[in-house]
Amino acid sequence: MPGSGALATNGGKNKEEQFSEMWRGKRITAGVFRLRQGYGGQAGSSNLRDVSIEKEQTAGVSGSGAKRPTATRKKENLDKSMNVTVAIVGRPNVGKSTLFNRLVGKKIALVDDTPGVTRDRREAEGRIAELRFRLLDTAGFEDVTDNSLEARMRAQTEAAISEADIILFMVDARAGIVPLDERFGQLLRKANKRVHLIANKAESSAADVGISETYSLGFGEPIALSAEHGLGISELYSIIGRAIDEATEEKEHEQQGNETATGMNTAGVSGSGAERPTATSIKEATEEKANNVPLPKISTDVSEEVENADESEEILHFNPNRFLNVAIVGRPNAGKSTLVNRLVGEERVLTGPEAGITRDSILVPWEWEGRVINLVDTAGIRRRAKVQKKLEKLAVSDALRSIQYAEIVVLMLDATKPFEKQDLHLADLVEREGRALVIALNKWDLIKDKNATLAHLKERCERLLPQLRGVPLVTLSGLKGKNIPKLMQAIFEIERSWNIRIATSRLNRWLNAMVEAHPPPAVSGRRLKLRYMTQAKSRPPSFILFCSRPEVLPMAYKRYLINGLRESFDIWGSPVRLWVRGGDNPYADKAKKR
Repeated sequence: MPGSGALATNGGKNKEEQFSEMWRGKRITAGVFRLRQGYGGQAGSSNLRDVSIEKEQTAGVSGSGAKRPTATRKKENLDKSMNVTVAIVGRPNVGKSTLFNRLVGKKIALVDDTPGVTRDRREAEGRIAELRFRLLDTAGFEDVTDNSLEARMRAQTEAAISEADIILFMVDARAGIVPLDERFGQLLRKANKRVHLIANKAESSAADVGISETYSLGFGEPIALSAEHGLGISELYSIIGRAIDEATEEKEHEQQGNETATGMNTAGVSGSGAERPTATSIKEATEEKANNVPLPKISTDVSEEVENADESEEILHFNPNRFLNVAIVGRPNAGKSTLVNRLVGEERVLTGPEAGITRDSILVPWEWEGRVINLVDTAGIRRRAKVQKKLEKLAVSDALRSIQYAEIVVLMLDATKPFEKQDLHLADLVEREGRALVIALNKWDLIKDKNATLAHLKERCERLLPQLRGVPLVTLSGLKGKNIPKLMQAIFEIERSWNIRIATSRLNRWLNAMVEAHPPPAVSGRRLKLRYMTQAKSRPPSFILFCSRPEVLPMAYKRYLINGLRESFDIWGSPVRLWVRGGDNPYADKAKKR
């Protein structure tokens, strides 16, 4: 007999219990049935994939020794997901960047009501539930083919279309279909890619007419979606999930075909007289396979030099083979985007004679001599008084966040107008943020008397930036690609200084020598006692000095110690932090008792 609010029963058991008994010993359990019933469909009609819902459970779990999902299997699923590339395309101001931020889970793309905010194509990892995929945000499509900025933006969009496996063609459901949407639809049909129509801004009934108009584009039924409010994301889950399954099946078929061909070749060569593998050969093969497994990346790298190092040598507490985050900053039209394109060997970001083309901070992974370098191209930063428009304020804020993200900052200067006030402000900002700095003098091919100019600029750099004494100064030409190896060498050298660690015993021997050469001045007739020094951390190198009265230690003496650290331990160009602390007075409590 039916109970209140219960499912239909049969023999005293409801459907959920019957379902569990039916699939006992299988991977699908009643938990999957409950979730699918919540979607109002049959057990096998749900669009959701079992990989994110099911529980690893078998009959008699307590005694059968069934294995639970391991981290390796989860990583394999993520690797399969990242094989799919999804591009969001459409005309300007339809909400592409808003959907991009929604799928990424962070507000990394600039969003504004002004059309044409996005100019470069941006890449990030998209996420929907357990799905992971490569996501591309593109500029608004303009039907222009000349040498203008809009035509260059269109070329970036076409490059994203050629890379994508799935194209999300976004239209504005409230505005309806316009002629630019129809022309863009014709271009997408020629691309021979899987195109899914997205009707954005469909959170209200005002979009019903526009949704009905989208059928005229010929891409089938549109997906009604609101990127701002997160409506309709489940439909994208189904689309991207099917694409990932198809890509995984194709990859597995290719692997099976290769294994079959390899097995046939081996059988033909070995013949009937092939030897059976022995226990020794199996053991050797297993050990060789184990040795070929890549080790995980770690934050410290203990090499033979570190193991055999004595107290007189610096110790590096970082992995010189891990990826390196490098941000390229500077004033507008200094050649930052041109340098990025020259480094990666393609027109990855927009360039041109116009100042202020770049708006978003674009991350471009790149490999140099076997090491991954994450280049970040940023917008030009003008003086604060000149930044008035909202879009420029957003772009400058994004560029300043890139400095905090980076480990090494390359400050691009125009060699024809070097070391202006804004350049000095940016260098000081990098030092205050604690990042390593490399100064790059771009457009060096326009300088006639190179030797005299370089000597003059080095003198100005030492005089104007005393807080970054010894900062690397590299001359280059981003347009012609000159002195790129010197720039990378300077980046790796400053990274080594930025990550340096010094033994405490050596620091204190150095401190005693510095005090003997120049003792601290007496304040109010009482001399200062410098007890000892230790390094608190690296990145940047930070030291703690313990003395008797830290509040009265002169700033000039602190600079004397910082300059001594630079000269004695070769910490040139990197910010150095020195904190002064005082010890506890053991007789303070006794004096109070008296």
